[in-house]
Amino acid sequence: MRVLTVNPGSSSLKVSLLDADDTVLAEDSGGGHEMAGLVADMPRPDAIGVRFVHGGTDFTEPVRVDGKAAERLRELADLAPLHQPASLHALDEITGVLPDVPAVACFDTAFHATLPEAAAAYALPREWVERFGLRRYGFHGLSFSYAVRRAAEMLGTDPAAPRMVVCHLGAGASLCAVAGGRSVDTTMGFTPLEGLVMASRAGSIDPGIPLWLIKHGVPAAEVGDALERSSGLRGLTGTGDMRRVRERAAEGDPAALGGLDVYHHRLRACAAAMTASLGGLDVLVFTGGIGEHDPAVRARLAEDLAYLGTSVDPGRNAAADGDTDVTADGAAVRTLVVAAREDLEIADGVRRCLGNDSCQDRRVST
Repeated sequence: MRVLTVNPGSSSLKVSLLDADDTVLAEDSGGGHEMAGLVADMPRPDAIGVRFVHGGTDFTEPVRVDGKAAERLRELADLAPLHQPASLHALDEITGVLPDVPAVACFDTAFHATLPEAAAAYALPREWVERFGLRRYGFHGLSFSYAVRRAAEMLGTDPAAPRMVVCHLGAGASLCAVAGGRSVDTTMGFTPLEGLVMASRAGSIDPGIPLWLIKHGVPAAEVGDALERSSGLRGLTGTGDMRRVRERAAEGDPAALGGLDVYHHRLRACAAAMTASLGGLDVLVFTGGIGEHDPAVRARLAEDLAYLGTSVDPGRNAAADGDTDVTADGAAVRTLVVAAREDLEIADGVRRCLGNDSCQDRRVST
């Protein structure tokens, strides 16, 4: 089955056409073109897979999109305002261009459906929890799922064997603790705002801060927009681009140096929390734009977690390109770099869904 994968991110749009053996026949990273232009010169696909960040409690596996599913996806938009509208727009565009091709939605939250109750629950009034579905959903699941499988291949082991902390570090960023091949803890929560310092998102903050700001006259919409779009590295340093932050830090800019310290402090603390959920660590995996391309981030986290047995080889780390083992000789914990391939995970989900009658016939609760 030839699958067209559509992956709208918070700062990108990636379109890939994969053959039955997952060979990439064509791909495009957007560049401001409309969907019709992106796929105009590609062979016709047999199916379409669109990445959605939030599936709520309704979607814990891929689902063929019909009118009711599309309606429910729109209702979830306010839980992931940087992503869900982009995915809905991409879905509308691609189904408009290819109306007779079956479309399947694949979800970042689905990988975290295995979270134990203790990790998923918030200590909130039960009435709220039940009425609004308040819980930790987790995100970047398509990336995590692929990284776990690929890391196991690189190590020559069963994905269920090692205790892994997977670091998806990019404009959006989160960590996942993986045991038995399943997500048992993660840093993002009800929305993609929780957890690490990101390009423009604040990550975890005292929930009293937005309440205090609203109480003192800052409109709620302005607070929400700031937490999503002008916080994180952008708020700390003036730019959300890690490359520019590093350039400014190299020049001695105090804001950039301080911003990196805050970024790494949160990264270290959250990574340690993930290992605590696992009871130890066997494999540390880096993926995502920063995780794959910033040796300094990898080296600093490995140094911060050295008490657990992590250490990277400076030469291997600096030269890493694509899937690479950067572990220092003699280190107790393996450290890997895995190129993000959400397209492969989406294509796999599409094929599983369209080959499964229960997926095609699933109805969405309302």
